[in-house]
Amino acid sequence: MALTLQNRVLAVLLFALLSFKATSSSHHHHHHHQGLKSLHFSLFQHETINRTGYIIVKGVAGPGVSQTTLPFGTLFAFQDPMTVTANRTSKLVGIAEGTSITSGLDGLRSISIAKITLRLKNHSGSISIVGGTHNIKPSDHPVVGGTGDFLFVQGYVTSSPVNLKGLTVTYKIEFHLYWPPYATHTSS
Repeated sequence: MALTLQNRVLAVLLFALLSFKATSSSHHHHHHHQGLKSLHFSLFQHETINRTGYIIVKGVAGPGVSQTTLPFGTLFAFQDPMTVTANRTSKLVGIAEGTSITSGLDGLRSISIAKITLRLKNHSGSISIVGGTHNIKPSDHPVVGGTGDFLFVQGYVTSSPVNLKGLTVTYKIEFHLYWPPYATHTSS
């Protein structure tokens, strides 16, 4: 009897912990883990072909141009708005600008470089990211630098497709940012 009650208590505690973790990812949260200040939040990137994103050089092989594919070797440049919800007309809080080169013969993968300039309630500056992007699956991009309140920031950004239909495609961008102990005085 006591073992069953103990298992139920553990199950309830585990469920509560997982529920808290799941609900906390959509808000701005500051944490301090082992001397690292951290910030976790999500925004939405909206990319419209021939308005905020342009093909500079068309690739040479593979599938044609669509919302999810570009020919191998295509050089693409973008300057996309970032908002607080998946609705394009929601509050604008940043701009993602950068370039990508289609690196997969299937047209779904690319090497991406971006600078994300943010104007949040308590933080402003830019975050630089680089890495491989999959156009129809979530992709993690390491943070390689920052400016302003994001000076010395480390961490990663996850890009996940939300809406790939129509002229404007939308991606959810999840930020997982950490400041080393020596940077907390200059970035707070």
